Amino acid sequence: MANRLPPHELRLSDQGAALLDEREGLRLKAYRDSRGVLTIGLGHTSSAGPPKVTEGMTITEAQAREIFRADNARFRDECLRLVKVPLHPYEFDALASFIYNVGSTAFAKSTALKRLNAKDYVGCAEALLFWNKPSEIKSRRKAEHDQFLNIRHVARA
Repeated sequence: MANRLPPHELRLSDQGAALLDEREGLRLKAYRDSRGVLTIGLGHTSSAGPPKVTEGMTITEAQAREIFRADNARFRDECLRLVKVPLHPYEFDALASFIYNVGSTAFAKSTALKRLNAKDYVGCAEALLFWNKPSEIKSRRKAEHDQFLNIRHVARA
């Protein structure tokens, strides 16, 4: 197995992007997610940055993909700022999915990040599972856990 790389050398892999795409699902009309947050495209919310999501907003698939790319760039920057240890590409992909879903502010305060920066990689993966509400997120968390540990690479487990 290849050595872990410094986070600044990592980018979301094609496989990681495809899994994240599948986990989020494409919606071209604004909707409220399970927590009531206005969302559009591939899981984009206003808290992720522009564009601001509004009631009744619609976008094209091309716009959704462009927003997704911009959101991923922002979350990558956040990961670089927060993660202080080297990662395998699949670990980075799993973290990108997790951060994309919970947000970088929540990740910054998480047990997962604390364990990761202490080089407790298995403990980090286990801590991803703590984020299990609402209940429909559990299969995504298990998949991110498994992806982080390179057990299997699926959208939902």
